[in-house]
Amino acid sequence: MVELEAPQLNTVFHALGDATRRQMLRDLAGGERTVGQLAHPFAISLAAASKHIKVLEAAGLIRREVRGRTHLCRLDPGPLASAHEWLSAYERFWTGRLDILERLLREEDASRSSPPKQGDGT
Repeated sequence: MVELEAPQLNTVFHALGDATRRQMLRDLAGGERTVGQLAHPFAISLAAASKHIKVLEAAGLIRREVRGRTHLCRLDPGPLASAHEWLSAYERFWTGRLDILERLLREEDASRSSPPKQGDGT
């Protein structure tokens, strides 16, 4: 299992903890964008967008390339895959617990719906 070191994992989850940054990542999944394009849906200043982008960069979730005066951003999915792998351990935990609950509920339903057993008269 690929395990991110705690500080890197912390920065990834911190970056994902903000709705604006999550939307920026969704937008970048469609291809590279300029800072202005990333800022546009939120009606925020370029300075505010740049702060969000710096958080995403620090987490390793995006790469920024400067072409002249234009800053182009692109998604780097590696840390997302590692965070997903870390979360999958909890998915397995809850899936196992829910499977047990489902089995117990089915057994309970089956015992309620089966006719009572009659004695053999002895």
